[in-house]
Amino acid sequence: MKIRAALLSDATALNRIENEIFSHENFPLSYGSFYYHIQNNLLYVVEIEEKIVAYILVLVKRKNAKLYSLGVLPAFRGRKISNTLMKHALKQLFFLKFKKVTLEVRTDNQNAISLYENIGFVQTKKVKNFYLDGCDAYIMELDIYE
Repeated sequence: MKIRAALLSDATALNRIENEIFSHENFPLSYGSFYYHIQNNLLYVVEIEEKIVAYILVLVKRKNAKLYSLGVLPAFRGRKISNTLMKHALKQLFFLKFKKVTLEVRTDNQNAISLYENIGFVQTKKVKNFYLDGCDAYIMELDIYE
């Protein structure tokens, strides 16, 4: 498993992953969005046997960083890729001197909630009808320390 910064040439593969794992209700990113974020935010990919199988996108233009999206192809789940990507991104945010990272997560996505809680995120708010299908979201935060 190799983690590296995304390249512009990765936008098509990232868009394929996005369309495979996120439905319309979950606000999937477009090809153009990936192209933009590769140039303007933290976007890391995981390669296994030279194939991109996962990514993490963190928005860094604000005072606090925001974990915007994390995706792993279904065939590669259960290998702790999400956990590894999260720790990699948090390390980068620490080096960039961010103090806090926030995220939104579907209240019915227990796997993601467990991942975030195990890393240290805490729920700070519940937003009703956040997603297009009416699902609520939790706002979660993590203070970044050494």
